[in-house]
Amino acid sequence: MQSTTRLGTFCTMALTAAGLLFMPAANAQQQAPSGPSSTTPRSTTAPTTIPDKKLDAAAAAVKQVSTVKGTFEQKLAQAPAAEKERLVDEANDAMKKAVTDQGLSIDEYTTILQVAQNDPVVRDKLLQRLK
Repeated sequence: MQSTTRLGTFCTMALTAAGLLFMPAANAQQQAPSGPSSTTPRSTTAPTTIPDKKLDAAAAAVKQVSTVKGTFEQKLAQAPAAEKERLVDEANDAMKKAVTDQGLSIDEYTTILQVAQNDPVVRDKLLQRLK
């Protein structure tokens, strides 16, 4: 069961990145336009500014993490049970390296992806870099 938990850790960064591809349509449905409001603006709608250099790095990291994920999913599917835990550890290390090689910490990468999921402007900028 421990390797299943580690597999969850292994997939977290990759799934977060993959979620970006599906979020625009979901957010568009959830964020129905509202008329002008006489109340103060919601603080959650304030735009988030992430430097272009960080977005470039995050996009490159997403591509690398996705590649690592695909490679290791194939290896894990074919590996005997005794090898799976070692492969998950190796995959986690490879994904961390894919992120840090782009000059980002894991926290920065995760934060950028979370912001992109919640902020359509940041999400669009990141998706443009992923094309």
